[in-house]
Amino acid sequence: MNRIFRQVALFIFFIFAQVLVLNNVELGGGTQIMIYPLFVLLLPVGINIFLLLSLSFLLGLSIDAMSNTYGLHASALIVVAFLRPIIFRFTAPRDGYEQVSATNIHVMGISWTLRTLGLLLLIHHFWFFLLELFKLDEILYLIQKTMLSLPMSFVICLLLQYLFIKKPKAS
Repeated sequence: MNRIFRQVALFIFFIFAQVLVLNNVELGGGTQIMIYPLFVLLLPVGINIFLLLSLSFLLGLSIDAMSNTYGLHASALIVVAFLRPIIFRFTAPRDGYEQVSATNIHVMGISWTLRTLGLLLLIHHFWFFLLELFKLDEILYLIQKTMLSLPMSFVICLLLQYLFIKKPKAS
């Protein structure tokens, strides 16, 4: 029950952090800080794919409803959730995953987190900005927006994990 409550609290936190704070930050050059894909990363490894896609859709749709973005966030998060199992297989530790293990920086380590979170955020940001622009003739602007937004989002996602997720107690 505690784990479910924590996931619900994270879900609500990411909605309000994105909508009330980060959507109002103006950095220039088309830079947008988006941290809510971290929610998909933090879900348990063995989560049912239908539940993963449903939660991702609900999170993205909630942000879209409050941001007037007409499905951009939902679409990008669905792509990330769909590719998450593939990326997890690609970045799996040598011994594999435990079905109940958490996927945060303290449990999985910095190397795994850098690869996995970086790849998930890159896919998310690229898809989001591709749909937002919807023009391939502006590919340089698409790359610019992705490459300017990615480091800021990545650093804040890492900081959030260090600040708000407790290290597991050594047994």
